[in-house]
Amino acid sequence: MSVSGLCEVCQRPAVDHTCDRCGNLVCDRHFDARREICSECVTQIEGGDPADPTGTGDDMPDGVDIYRF
Repeated sequence: MSVSGLCEVCQRPAVDHTCDRCGNLVCDRHFDARREICSECVTQIEGGDPADPTGTGDDMPDGVDIYRF
């Protein structure tokens, strides 16, 4: 399905999915393909943080393991 807009979780423009449960437009990072629902709905069902779908709890951006100054 082709959708357009911003991810309703992280506000990124790369929206590829619509949640079957609540209708949110979400990016790949915030979509559970197995259940076809967004990370916010997964959080409501299972608990956790919708902004951290990987459950790592780190505040680092994607692909960054070490900060160097």
